[in-house]
Amino acid sequence: MRLSAEEFRKWRHKSITLLGMSGVGKTRLSAMLRKGNWFHYSGDYRIGSRYLDEPILDNIKQQAMQVPFLRDLLRTDSIYIANNLTFDDLSPVSSFLGKLGNPEQGGLSLPEFKRRQALHHQAEIAAMRDVPAFIRKAHQIYGYSHFINDAGGSVCELDDDKTLQALAEHTLILYIKATEQDEKELIRRAEIAPKPLYYREAFLDAQLSEYMALQRLNYVAQIDPDDFVRWVFPRLFYSRIPRYQTIVEQYGYTITTTDLARVETEQDFLALVEQALET
Repeated sequence: MRLSAEEFRKWRHKSITLLGMSGVGKTRLSAMLRKGNWFHYSGDYRIGSRYLDEPILDNIKQQAMQVPFLRDLLRTDSIYIANNLTFDDLSPVSSFLGKLGNPEQGGLSLPEFKRRQALHHQAEIAAMRDVPAFIRKAHQIYGYSHFINDAGGSVCELDDDKTLQALAEHTLILYIKATEQDEKELIRRAEIAPKPLYYREAFLDAQLSEYMALQRLNYVAQIDPDDFVRWVFPRLFYSRIPRYQTIVEQYGYTITTTDLARVETEQDFLALVEQALET
């Protein structure tokens, strides 16, 4: 959606999609806005609570069935397992995605890892295509004036024009670009606490081949899962930047993490958006 600053100011029911890598401040901003009159739509929450709910539970149950005490209780329906996702804790989604590598270190085989990656890809497309419906729900059912779509960091990897066009038709797309200093900080955090990530299959295949050659490994099962994530994260980070930029050139606008760090109120944010539209 393309708007002038004046058109944005007069837009009665504002709807914005936030794009950017995990850690740039999308969820912090969304949480601040939802204290006011903004409906907070979390793409990752929708993925976990709607589209990956059953696969996540199946994975947890498979682990539980390996414990005789829990297996007997599950088979007799004496206990049940449920997801307890929140916007601030999406651990079940991360644990389902998992990491590639040595099973003795919690790693997944390549076929299983790719299966889960494919399910996540399909789920993210579905979650983003739900945005127009949730904009209507936000106004008509819940009575919110405005809508903020807190999109996952991997939305730039979807390679699905129909989904991006739907987002652009119904929302103003705002990319939060990390400054050079913040890029280094995000990479540093990933090295300290490597987390499961989504990778495009072509990117994964190329990086995996290079990593195994560098480490002189013959099998995926020899990979240290955390070491691979630490090694691949900077490459994933920088591969996504031009993808975000392409989306912005077609559909949206850009602010920086430095700009966003100065935002303390809804009015600060609105003023920042207007500035981005003007420039």
